[in-house]
Amino acid sequence: MSCILNIETSTDVCSVAVSQDGVCIFNKEGGKGPNHAVSLGVFVDEALAYVDSRDIKIDAVAVSCGPGSYTGLRIGVSMSKGICYGRDVRLIAVPTLELLAVPVLLEHDVDENALLCPMLDARRMEVYAGIYDRALREARPVQADVVDENTYKEYLDKGKVYFFGNGACKCIDTINHPNAVLIKEIKPLARYMFPLAEKRMAEGKFEDVAYFVPFYLKDFVAKTPKKLL
Repeated sequence: MSCILNIETSTDVCSVAVSQDGVCIFNKEGGKGPNHAVSLGVFVDEALAYVDSRDIKIDAVAVSCGPGSYTGLRIGVSMSKGICYGRDVRLIAVPTLELLAVPVLLEHDVDENALLCPMLDARRMEVYAGIYDRALREARPVQADVVDENTYKEYLDKGKVYFFGNGACKCIDTINHPNAVLIKEIKPLARYMFPLAEKRMAEGKFEDVAYFVPFYLKDFVAKTPKKLL
């Protein structure tokens, strides 16, 4: 198995966790607002001190890669890259919306044929959302939605859809469908990252530390020659 340092900064909660052999052995969370530039370094220092004091070698760093707060994602990715360079370990990117689905699957009774719709708030009636089945296979890719009563109707007409994340509460009344189920208080946290991170590690899905960017910048970077970055 492996030891992974997990970093999550996509919303107003900053969290760092260490997983070893499928078990969370260190966890630190701060939910006092978007002060990641201050708290993330402290949390990472504590996590590294914890593993170093026990002679545990970190095999990879996993970071939530968006969508989410532009500033938060940049801070988290920059920190992750620095650790990867400093410790000569691999970088793993975990999509934030998939991460949101993990506590729902672990801690809630979800109907077998239901779909999951994690949402991140993008102000007004806009959200970033994806739609997944219980195996986290995409039923629809992640995209920015302006939510009205018809946005998810094609999926809701077929069965239950669970909505969660910090964009879900404001949308549920507008969606207004008998198959729409709201799950409150679901946040993307580092302690839920390791199942997704370990799966990517087993599949060899690592990122290029030099050129990796979070969700918001991908389209820009894809069009920019690497020599100009």
